[in-house]
Amino acid sequence: MTYKYKIEEFLENLPVRQNRVLVNQIPEILGVSYNTFRNYCKIPLKSKKDIPYECVRKLEILFGMSHGELTNEQPVGKHYLELVKKKVIIDQDEVYSRL
Repeated sequence: MTYKYKIEEFLENLPVRQNRVLVNQIPEILGVSYNTFRNYCKIPLKSKKDIPYECVRKLEILFGMSHGELTNEQPVGKHYLELVKKKVIIDQDEVYSRL
């Protein structure tokens, strides 16, 4: 199963001792319970569940990852200028259709 975040993947690639130490320390670093942290590790890829942004950034920094690298799914969207231009065109069409 593919998970939403690469937490398990990162931890599995560590030596056993480092893995054990981190798995016990990460919940304290994030300010969450051990069970909550383990739930974060197991969020399915297409789930609507998510990890708070602050926790994601802390994990990326802790794991030496760049911004956005922890996630297995890259969000997509339109640039704001595309939305503004589309709105302006729609508004102009409405004005012309009323004439």
